[in-house]
Amino acid sequence: MLYPDEATFTAMRMQMVEHQLRRRGIEDARVLDAMSRVPRHAFVPRHCQTQAYDDYPLPIGEEQTISQPFIIGHMLELLTLTATGRVLEIGTGSGYVTALLAELSSHVVSMERHATLASRAQEVLTRLGYSNVEIIVGDGMQGAMHSAPYQAILVSAAAPEVPSELLDQLAEAGRLVIPVGPPQTQQLQRIQILGGQPATQLWEFCRFVPLVPGVKSPS
Repeated sequence: MLYPDEATFTAMRMQMVEHQLRRRGIEDARVLDAMSRVPRHAFVPRHCQTQAYDDYPLPIGEEQTISQPFIIGHMLELLTLTATGRVLEIGTGSGYVTALLAELSSHVVSMERHATLASRAQEVLTRLGYSNVEIIVGDGMQGAMHSAPYQAILVSAAAPEVPSELLDQLAEAGRLVIPVGPPQTQQLQRIQILGGQPATQLWEFCRFVPLVPGVKSPS
């Protein structure tokens, strides 16, 4: 089977940004630029690379997926990231969103409960030259207090309710974006700390893999 060359992948990526993001309402120029640069196909299994820029989730192993480009772009836009911000990501997965966060902020702490996925993601991120990323194998529901407070927290898995530990690690005016609800369907929430208290905005319904406590080591 013949695979596209890098020029073809680049053209596919530009088409993704134009048709799946810009035309569907993603307006943040920094998010669009980052998603124009980061090679999504590098983060998926080889047999899925020709589908990497299509607008649906793809399997990455350990019963996990890489989310569709539109929902990733929307969540990044809701975070309103700055180049000097420190970000916590819960659910490293393939490392694709980690790379986007690294493009959009000064430092990213990313947590993954599956050691195998964390190792693979680290390998790809290192190969692509991302040096402002720290990947931790750990329980994402507990967050990473050692680098708190964070200006932004992105959770790429669904929780039945917002973990209080993550709220405690948000800086004043910090933003937490997380899908909340039962396994069948969730609603995207954006929570901002204002005057020391959380203020919640509700967005569209979505479906993510569940946020599971604990750590899963290689078998």
